[in-house]
Amino acid sequence: MSAGRGKPPGRRPARKAAGGGSAATDRLLRIALRRRKKPLRAADVMITDRPAVRRAVSAAALGNTMEWFDFGVYAYLAGTLGKVFFPASSPGAQVVASFATFAAAFVVRPLGGLVFGPLGDRIGRQRVLAATMIMMAASTFAIGFLPGYHAVGFAAPILLLICRLVQGFSTGGEYAGATTYIAEYAPDKRRGFLGSWLDFGTFVGYSLGSGLVTVLTAVLGEDGLVSWGWRLPFLVAGPLGLIGLYMRMRLEETPAFQREAEQAHQEAEAVRAAGGEDPVEVARQSGHGRLKEIFTRHWQAVLICMGLVLLYNVTSYMVTSYLPTFMSETLGEDPLTAQLLILGTMIVVALTITTVGRTSDRWGRRPVFMAGSIALIALIALAAPAFLLIRAGGILLPALGCLILGLLLVCFAGTSAATLPALFPTRLRYGALSIAYNISVSLFGGTTPLFASGLVQLTGNHMVPAYYLMGAGVVGFVATLFLHETAGKPLRGSGPMVETTEQARKLVAHSRTESGRRARDVWIRLRHPWARP
Repeated sequence: MSAGRGKPPGRRPARKAAGGGSAATDRLLRIALRRRKKPLRAADVMITDRPAVRRAVSAAALGNTMEWFDFGVYAYLAGTLGKVFFPASSPGAQVVASFATFAAAFVVRPLGGLVFGPLGDRIGRQRVLAATMIMMAASTFAIGFLPGYHAVGFAAPILLLICRLVQGFSTGGEYAGATTYIAEYAPDKRRGFLGSWLDFGTFVGYSLGSGLVTVLTAVLGEDGLVSWGWRLPFLVAGPLGLIGLYMRMRLEETPAFQREAEQAHQEAEAVRAAGGEDPVEVARQSGHGRLKEIFTRHWQAVLICMGLVLLYNVTSYMVTSYLPTFMSETLGEDPLTAQLLILGTMIVVALTITTVGRTSDRWGRRPVFMAGSIALIALIALAAPAFLLIRAGGILLPALGCLILGLLLVCFAGTSAATLPALFPTRLRYGALSIAYNISVSLFGGTTPLFASGLVQLTGNHMVPAYYLMGAGVVGFVATLFLHETAGKPLRGSGPMVETTEQARKLVAHSRTESGRRARDVWIRLRHPWARP
């Protein structure tokens, strides 16, 4: 009795409860420790090869340069092409018809994405990128040989439309494949910086195309361009395409795809050794099975991707494809002045884009996207004043308005190539990104010049493009709210990627330490629930 009085009340019941439930507690402990995240092994961390990364970035960026060289040429020659292929129309109708042909290429882009995307997930990224380069170069080169309306009549715009459709079909697999390729080669902590070089190629290509047209305009004049000068920029695509094809044929497959292909092969061999093929797995690996998985299991990522792509491409095509014609044909500015202003804006974007990409590696993708979309939404802050400045006339104020739009554009251009591929797992990345990207571009991006010019013609309100940009900002802001931060993290379905052996060693050691801490916390919570971990 006296011994019992000296013990704290409630001590013995607590021990009995712990002892009586020891078997259940041990079982829960074993399950929890077994299911915890396993620490990284040295084999799980991939060390990138710097020369291979440089080759991958260069070859992918060159394809984008080629694509946007064509866009820059077409945007700056929209008025001229309207006179060559649609001479019976009024000047306003010529511009709309020319942009309608431009937009037609975007109608078939989803078809190209449906073909090239899943194909890239099955046979590899490198082969598909080589094929898209051939088609894109050949169709652009062919435009330079087309006869005008006065030579063959209605057949001339039909031939132009066919070339544009081939361009759009090949482009359906180009950007998604290039972003996937760079993302799967880049180290996790530099994916934003390296990915920004892809869109650096975009604006360099646009600047080269628009710069060439500007020089031809100054040298040949409008009559010389309409007569024969418009052909020269398209003929340049032939040599550029051969260079790009040579670089892409020298590329190797991405490490992430190689590892995924090896794992799929091992699983298939194991199934065959066990007595045949699993029909569920066969259906899952087929093209139809992959498409079904994209839209049933990854529909949220598809919607986020479409929202971000809408934000980026509406801004991009508004600045690069619509503004030159808006300033010259709608506002009556001198064509050469308008071309120089947009060319200067593109040079500023190209010079700042890699800085934005590096910034997204440090601060994250979401803050950069969020800042740009909020700026577009703020009517009083940036969007409307930019167009008011562009309408002011002269050089200084329109240049300032173009610069504002260019700085908004670079927020999205510098981060997209690193953000979009990270939304999807490796085995579906090329296909899912191709489909989501091209649907959004076709519906909203490539049609921006057509809608903007048509609405201006219909309403007579020159501020319609600013309101259009604001709507894109709202959609992009909502998509950014649901975007998970991926800066510095491995791609979905892939292991970590680092640049040096020392970084890999530190990452493995840190993972083991964290795994040990988690195991300790699990042990404390289950064995001593009254104690604080």
